[in-house]
Amino acid sequence: MAFQLPQYHHPDFTQPQFLQAPDARTAVVEQDGVAPDNFHSTSMYPEYFKIGGKWRLAEESRMDSSVVLEPDGTLSVVENRNLKKGDRVILGRSERCEEGIYMHCNGFFDEQAGMDDQFVFRQGRSRETSYARDYDRLMELLRYEREHGNILWVMGPAFSFDADARHAMQAMVENGYAHGLMAGNALATHDLEGALLHTALGQDIYTQVSQPNGHYNHLDVINLVRRSGSIPQFIADHQIDNGIVYSCVKHNVPMVLTGSIRDDGPLPEVIGDAYAGQSAMRNLVRKATTVVCLATMLHTIATGNMTPSFRVLPDGTIRPVYLYTVDADEFVVNKLLDRGSLSATTIVTNVQDFITIVAKGLGIM
Repeated sequence: MAFQLPQYHHPDFTQPQFLQAPDARTAVVEQDGVAPDNFHSTSMYPEYFKIGGKWRLAEESRMDSSVVLEPDGTLSVVENRNLKKGDRVILGRSERCEEGIYMHCNGFFDEQAGMDDQFVFRQGRSRETSYARDYDRLMELLRYEREHGNILWVMGPAFSFDADARHAMQAMVENGYAHGLMAGNALATHDLEGALLHTALGQDIYTQVSQPNGHYNHLDVINLVRRSGSIPQFIADHQIDNGIVYSCVKHNVPMVLTGSIRDDGPLPEVIGDAYAGQSAMRNLVRKATTVVCLATMLHTIATGNMTPSFRVLPDGTIRPVYLYTVDADEFVVNKLLDRGSLSATTIVTNVQDFITIVAKGLGIM
């Protein structure tokens, strides 16, 4: 059966709680980057605000930001650091209409999916969980999103250490299953090291045997990329013809590489300013309808915080944003579940096996 998006159900604004609610209050920002007292902080869920007697949806949201009422009456969700003097910010700490604010958590809820029994086994996600149906659903979703959506991959360096995983992810990009990539310096460095020297951190990417003086390999690659001036120029200069980064460059898939305090180099494209990096990541998240986070706890948490549970399409349709996280550590994947997103799915396995299973299931490997 072909994949179908769930239907979104708006709140029933004819109910007394909505009709009797006051308009949302606002206050003017007096200092750049400082929200007024009692500012309303957003979530990943759809949130409605009563403005001039009418309930309006903030069409783009993320966790832990303020809502700005623009001069034209539209609502913008803005990180507090990006607030400007004169912005009019919505106030209120309640979300059930008392202050003209309503959080709508069940817009995609399927009543048929509920269970009568209050006690059931295996509600958590662990190494003992069966993920067969999750894989099936993900493959259905990816086929749909390739034609109708935007698939964003968030990747840790583990992908670059294994030849099959690199090949599988390259196939995903080349077959249209990737519309954006977010990672750190390490993923790109070791993937390019694999492309040039067939090693990652000095180990052969197929046999995992350490090579003589291999600890220099990633440093040499960083140096060569910096000498070329950019990743695309390095690919051209050294005739690179394989790997994740190569396929993204070849197929014009946008990449956001953000740095950390421990980075070597880094590569020229790596964004060292944490807040500039966060803004660049959010620009990719804004387009995404499915986000897959793989073996990177910090990038997963950061991405989860800036990813809403819904997206308003140009025709006004509201659809869910699907969020997956895959990691060998149960703690990491459950960090995403703690966000409370109804559209979050977690899988406990190593990402090298995960991506090869997905690529083979899609028939591209």
